[in-house]
Amino acid sequence: MRQAGLAVWKAHQIAGEMIEPGATTAEIDHKVEEHFSSLGATPLFKDYPNSVKNKRPFPAVTCMSVNEAVVHGIPSDRPLQEGDIVSIDTGCRLNGWCGDAAVTYPVGRVSPQVQELLDVTEGVLNLSIELMSEKSYWSQIAEQMAQYVADHGFSTVECFVGHGIGRDMHEDPQVPNYSSRTLRGSADFRIEPGLVIAVEPMVNIGTKKVKTLKDQWTQVTTDGKFSAHFEHTVAITRDGPILLTVAPSPAELKEIAV
Repeated sequence: MRQAGLAVWKAHQIAGEMIEPGATTAEIDHKVEEHFSSLGATPLFKDYPNSVKNKRPFPAVTCMSVNEAVVHGIPSDRPLQEGDIVSIDTGCRLNGWCGDAAVTYPVGRVSPQVQELLDVTEGVLNLSIELMSEKSYWSQIAEQMAQYVADHGFSTVECFVGHGIGRDMHEDPQVPNYSSRTLRGSADFRIEPGLVIAVEPMVNIGTKKVKTLKDQWTQVTTDGKFSAHFEHTVAITRDGPILLTVAPSPAELKEIAV
């Protein structure tokens, strides 16, 4: 799975270098698609079935969610503007195994509040990874994640959650970023070696509520305020959590072409 994770990491390097005022999310999506194709990797998002019957499958390799878009944004030819943020979520299957990661990028300079939103969302993802070495059950981690976000004055999106990942992108268990009676009961799971999960907190400046746009995919905040999204694929080992979608180590660089 590390091979797929490195392919996804590199996709984000390509995307991040392209983000600037005037760039389009469609251009970035095209470059990521070329990257996966060059590796012989299968994009996980393109043609992914819609959860609503008879609605079109997802049309792109990346989800490009701009500003108030939370997730599942469709790439477009609208130029990005100074002060925008764009959440890029993408994944691929390589040699039969999957990787999935998301990053929210600022476009030029953003307001202090928006920068705090990015910092808190990335911070709560990092918190969850740290807690995987300390806690026995996911419910204990999810509760602290939601509290961290609330303490900073933001809200955690609850209608979209992370997931198990392996040979398929979406596997059991579901990985919420908040605690609930269901999670503390039958939906809880142990943090133990062999578990591989995609952890992806989505954090909003205002309400946690979202709605679907007419394009049948894009989810936006109902109050129009900005949202951020960060995600890593994480494997639990005997030595603790290992991030599969981060930069290669010096040893890996000697062995593989990235």
